[in-house]
Amino acid sequence: MNIAYILNTYPQPSQSFIRREIRALEAQGHDVHRIAMRPPGMTLVDAQDRAEADKTEYVLAEGGAVLLGALWRRLRADAAGFGAALRAAIRMGAVSEVGRWRHLIYLAEAAYVAERAAALGVTHLHAHFGTNGAAVAMLVRLLGGPKYSFTVHGPEEFDAPRALSLGDKIHHAAFTVAISQFGRSQLCRWAHAADWARIEVVHCGIEPAKFNAPAPLRKGPRGLVAIGRFVEQKGQLALIDALARKESDITLTLIGDGEMREQIESRIAQYRLGDRVSLTGWVDEARIADELARAHGLIMPSFAEGLPMVVMEAMAAARPVIATYIAGTPELVQEGKTGWLVPAGDVNALADAMDSLAKAPLSRLTKMGETGRSRVLERHDVAQEAARLARLMG
Repeated sequence: MNIAYILNTYPQPSQSFIRREIRALEAQGHDVHRIAMRPPGMTLVDAQDRAEADKTEYVLAEGGAVLLGALWRRLRADAAGFGAALRAAIRMGAVSEVGRWRHLIYLAEAAYVAERAAALGVTHLHAHFGTNGAAVAMLVRLLGGPKYSFTVHGPEEFDAPRALSLGDKIHHAAFTVAISQFGRSQLCRWAHAADWARIEVVHCGIEPAKFNAPAPLRKGPRGLVAIGRFVEQKGQLALIDALARKESDITLTLIGDGEMREQIESRIAQYRLGDRVSLTGWVDEARIADELARAHGLIMPSFAEGLPMVVMEAMAAARPVIATYIAGTPELVQEGKTGWLVPAGDVNALADAMDSLAKAPLSRLTKMGETGRSRVLERHDVAQEAARLARLMG
């Protein structure tokens, strides 16, 4: 099969799941072209991300004249299809937060992508996230291009389903993917009932071979790792508050970066936790694996999520997980069996869960880790999930 992935900004450190999925499809014999609207606006730390950037075409880098030329050719070739796509772009723009002009740019991008898809012999387009990548894929289809699908992760799409015209994108798609059953239920809220049968669950996946021999839990003071962008929804400030609530020697490593870094550093200083909390910035996959190997568990204090990859990676590394009871997380993390689940935003409950992990014997934490590892390897093998996605595309 000849597939093109249609993405907004690619690659990015927080989107390793897309890279894994693409590579799993390629390993199964499919041709996959990466077409992104723009490159990442940051220095890529991971060599795997840099390699992906080298394989990616960037639409906006072609310049306005090239996109307008493609738009003119589509109008001349199929005026009816062009009219349908134009009306759809205007309709989506009218309800969106970015307006009609931005959606007319999406239409020009779609015209160029339609030409590239034809030149490459692409038979299916797939987008990740229900945002502008999915809009471009939908407009390509209306312009006479290949059928398309898209994966919705949340939580952003669920925050603004009307503004993103999720119902229209689902309606025109060959199928739509949710990454959890919870995610599918949310898509059903915004889709016509007649389209529900084409909303599928395909999990994000891990590469089991990278987790062949989990490191045993070390003796001594407990250490936790939290991984994610430093933004409000990830809950790092609540995590620092929780850490300060209990008298313990738990250490915490925060992996990631973002707009809230200064606030997080200020909160750490306020509680005088500098000797117990370290910030690494963005690191590559090898460093994340090392940090998980040294830790006694992963903590995910998020207020909103889809189904975090870092939870899957921690469980594959046989580490217990403390997470908030939101979205698809309870479909993977089981209270008392693979970790602890707490209400989002409940600092006291988060502190109590950390205290429980700190006081649990290593034998119990090890058992939790082993149970979680078996569960995630059964449900989130990237090769199996990519094969399922390919069958849907076929």
